Amino acid sequence: GLVAAHVGAAVAADPLDTPALLRAADAAIKGGQPAEAIKLADKILAADPKDYRALFYRGRAYEESKDTAEALADYDASLKSNPKAAIVLQKRGELQFKLGNFAASIADFDKFIEAMPEQAPHHWQRGISLYYAARFEDGRKQFESHQTVNPYDVENAVWHFLCVARASGAEKAKAALIPIERDSRIPMMQILALFGGKGKPEDVLAAAKTGSAAQQENQLFYAHLYLGLYFEAIGDAKLAREHILKAATGFKAEHYMGDVARVHAQVLRKQSK
Repeated sequence: GLVAAHVGAAVAADPLDTPALLRAADAAIKGGQPAEAIKLADKILAADPKDYRALFYRGRAYEESKDTAEALADYDASLKSNPKAAIVLQKRGELQFKLGNFAASIADFDKFIEAMPEQAPHHWQRGISLYYAARFEDGRKQFESHQTVNPYDVENAVWHFLCVARASGAEKAKAALIPIERDSRIPMMQILALFGGKGKPEDVLAAAKTGSAAQQENQLFYAHLYLGLYFEAIGDAKLAREHILKAATGFKAEHYMGDVARVHAQVLRKQSK
């Protein structure tokens, strides 16, 4: 009798436990199993093809699998079902940036901020997209705003410098360099000194070549990325290209700044054609 009652109750309830499937899909993505996440999302979408959450998770899983066309299609479909879904706008904006679609990336980030205005000063990714879209004045403002919520980040000071340098020249940028008292990540303080005219490229590389092999892999990625950006800002295209390509191809860098290096390399390859 007990078993029959249990089965009866299960049949009467919704046969699809969507929240549980979504949690499992999220866990699969975080656990590096995107194919599993796609299967779980597909179960939900078979019952409701417009479920914006399932479309979002499947999009993320496709993105993890490096299938950017499918990821973009799912983010688009998810936003069609729920145009104000902030997390989907954020992820699609990041993906548009990776694909080199800078204006589309900014449009999504702007909509994300419309949905979550308190996030406006935190949005450094928007600042980077503005830089690549050649909207240097807007980029400068974004990084000045970011400084108010993240005061110990050399990268923020550097991107602010880059925007000012492109708008008004490297000397003005040096004069306006945001002072950072401490950033414990190696070789950030050496990078700051370089941009401020108080250090040399060799100092950045020497600092990056300390610590364990794994630490050096990470430190040298950042060293080459910011050396490339530094040389670009002071007008040395040859050295800029050398360091950017090294950052883009010589390291694992499976994170957003790795994407920035790869995007920059794409921009340089297009220019050289």
